[in-house]
Amino acid sequence: MIVSMKYFGSALVLLSFLFLSCRKVNKTCSIADYPEAPSSDWYRSYEGSGEEAHGHFILTCSDGGYLQVGETGFTPNSAKILVVKIDQGGAFQWSKEFSGGTGHNLGNSAFEGDDGYFICGSLNENSAIIKLNKLDGSVVFEKTHDNGGSDAFEHISVTQEGIIAVGYVQAEDNVNTFFTEGQGHLTFLDLEGNKTNGINLENKMSHAYRIKKLGADFVISGLTEGANDYALLKIDASGSIIWNKTFGGTNSDHCFAMDLSADGDILLSGHTLSGTENWDAYTMKIDPDGNQLWQSKTGNPRGFDPKYIHDEVWGIKGTSDGGCIIVAGTGDEYSNYKRRCGNDGDDSNTWHVYLVKYDANGNVQWQKTYGDADGGDWAGEDIDLTADGGAIVAVDNGSFGFLKISPF
Repeated sequence: MIVSMKYFGSALVLLSFLFLSCRKVNKTCSIADYPEAPSSDWYRSYEGSGEEAHGHFILTCSDGGYLQVGETGFTPNSAKILVVKIDQGGAFQWSKEFSGGTGHNLGNSAFEGDDGYFICGSLNENSAIIKLNKLDGSVVFEKTHDNGGSDAFEHISVTQEGIIAVGYVQAEDNVNTFFTEGQGHLTFLDLEGNKTNGINLENKMSHAYRIKKLGADFVISGLTEGANDYALLKIDASGSIIWNKTFGGTNSDHCFAMDLSADGDILLSGHTLSGTENWDAYTMKIDPDGNQLWQSKTGNPRGFDPKYIHDEVWGIKGTSDGGCIIVAGTGDEYSNYKRRCGNDGDDSNTWHVYLVKYDANGNVQWQKTYGDADGGDWAGEDIDLTADGGAIVAVDNGSFGFLKISPF
């Protein structure tokens, strides 16, 4: 089972990263400076009707604004799907909530089509797809499909021919919003959200998490049984498997992020316990034939005792140089260890957004953490690139946080 915390807080302060000695620099201690690392432009947060809100996915929209998807409330008693749309400056435009009549509803990701936003997740533990009008979020259609047991769509790819959704069925740990101990599943839908076919991926993948179109084919990433390794499949348009690969070490490796690079390769990230003292960010690049080109582990950017620090990656985006940027949360999961940085007040129990930029060959170009000036917990849940060359980060702090990163 995945160990993960939920984060709370508000406001923004820019934090450096990597510690060696304590010196006062914007409430940080630094082991190395990366002058090329970007600052932040602004931060906004928006709540839902529930006690808290937790975003999982963020999307840069064609109008320059941003869309975030997740839940408000708590699974399994009060959660509703929450969708929030803001403009390019962070001003609120609209929000929508969806409930299947129970408190067990999940908002997992979004896709922008020509004439609407597609939202996928689950309603009342059934796989759900919702299409929203771009201007005001009004519902174009809302469809659910009982694919088996407790099931959900995690991600979709929309083409002119229809929609391919990936996710899971028969969840054994149905209240876990990350890894459900189920069976990976592939669903074919028409453009109105009606199911036309379904394929069980149980023997290849226990939880399918992301899908991307690669030429005429598709790649699907996720987790193997027991969340032991990264799982990656390449399929053709009919769902036939071209190849399947697993990546990882001798301990748990959790793959939650995938994108395609500018040079046509596959980018994977997540977090690992293989060869590390605790969870570290684990990123790799794979060629279109499934061969690993490079892998990299990074973590503990603030220099605390590494055996207590979690670095949990949830998002990755390919960049124009053939490299990528990953987003994580970094902090102490156990609340039994605290180290302060001089008199600045920063300690290991406070969680921060953690960004790492890689070049095309897997070299770290810069790393940086960003945190709450008031001392609350922040963590990065997803990332997308922005039209100005920067990025937008979904921040989990008990609300839907939108953190705009300057061009880099």
